[in-house]
Amino acid sequence: MVSDARLALHEELINILGSNNVYYQPPESVMLKYPCIIYKCESGYIDHADDFLYRYEPRYQVTLLDPDPDTDIFDRLLQLKYCVFDRHYTSDNLNHFVFRIYM
Repeated sequence: MVSDARLALHEELINILGSNNVYYQPPESVMLKYPCIIYKCESGYIDHADDFLYRYEPRYQVTLLDPDPDTDIFDRLLQLKYCVFDRHYTSDNLNHFVFRIYM
């Protein structure tokens, strides 16, 4: 079930970050504490067999926001199974490291 996969990912992200600053699709009114991880659901991998849904693998976009450009959290996130680093950018003096993760 997708929600089970998301909750498992949430717990893994908390363990990797070492704090509860992990947010799933937070509204703009939430005051973020850094470093933090923001993640959201994206389209996943869908496999069909005999015109029926055979398998669905949810995919999440996970963004690490950290003022430290050399953060060790980056390496810990890459240790997740099926995790791929997508891109990096800087905004508001924060480093944004974007990953794609299949669950």
